Amino acid sequence: MSKLLELTKNHKKSLALGGITLSCALGIGYIMQYGMALPGQHQALIPTMEEIAVTGVTPTSSGNVGAARSPMAEDTGTTSPAPAALADAPALAMMTGIPAITPRAAEPKPEAQSVITLAAADDSALENMAAPSRAPAPVASCGVSMTAEATAGAMVDLTLSAPCNGSERVTLHHQGMMFTDVTDASGNLDVTVPALAENALFIASFASGDGATAMTEVSSLPFYDRVVVQWKGDAGLGLHAREFTEEYFGPGHVWSGAAGDLGAAAKGIGGFMTALGHSDAPDALRAEVYTFPTGTAQRDGDVHLTVEAEITATNCDTPVEAQTLELRADAKLRTRNLTLDMPDCARTGDFLVLKNLVEDLTIAAR
Repeated sequence: MSKLLELTKNHKKSLALGGITLSCALGIGYIMQYGMALPGQHQALIPTMEEIAVTGVTPTSSGNVGAARSPMAEDTGTTSPAPAALADAPALAMMTGIPAITPRAAEPKPEAQSVITLAAADDSALENMAAPSRAPAPVASCGVSMTAEATAGAMVDLTLSAPCNGSERVTLHHQGMMFTDVTDASGNLDVTVPALAENALFIASFASGDGATAMTEVSSLPFYDRVVVQWKGDAGLGLHAREFTEEYFGPGHVWSGAAGDLGAAAKGIGGFMTALGHSDAPDALRAEVYTFPTGTAQRDGDVHLTVEAEITATNCDTPVEAQTLELRADAKLRTRNLTLDMPDCARTGDFLVLKNLVEDLTIAAR
């Protein structure tokens, strides 16, 4: 295999050469297979009731019931003495001359008919009363839904709604391209994705197994060429396009630091770069996509494409895996797998330029 490393002239970065093993496996397919296991099914917990033992019960004989006790009998266990006899008490004087009390006349009883009439009126009122509502309280929906809408530049606006998946990681899939994003606190996510198929199908999947799909037609896709580089974690990779020039960091250099303009692409003047994936999420799937309006280009020339890898403290002296996807004119989507052995950590801060990993674009004016 020919070496894919070249020290680029006039590059303003420090480029490192040599000590690199680069293997590219051609083939169409997915690099990162994933599985969505169903969430574990948990049995409902059955509340248990603790039995309380009663101790220290003193048996009581029924023969003692009614026996008189002195105020201290409860404490001493002795019975109180018998009460004094009342025979010696002086006789009470009898009162005389009290007038006789006339008994009060009985009040008339209410008529039976009146009672019956009132009772009937009460029953009628009860029958006309509305029964209390027994409708169950509404339950919040946890369904996941997603919509897709084609926009300018063969892009697609995705809108994801997952009310019960707030602030969670979600993986978006499209034609083998995958990237990780994070929903907001309400479980919503809005992201714009470059389409890789005219009949574009998108899949959103959560770690729990929840997910949704959306599809839309992207009729403008044949007018654009697209190149994708995707990886996992902090691989230090980046896609660079130099449009009609060999110069780095000039007006025609399109990369993540100078992403280009969708408006210029709509006019056929230049391309643009799209970064996908949540860089702050651990081990996130990330991708960069370069788009050029080949079908409406206003000039002839070449677009030079390279992949660069920065040697960092995270990836030094370790293998880095990545994948490229290329969509050109009427050709089918082409995929390449990449494994790159990064140099040792003494060269942290240097860059590796990987040429010929993706083919340059040859542009003809329309």
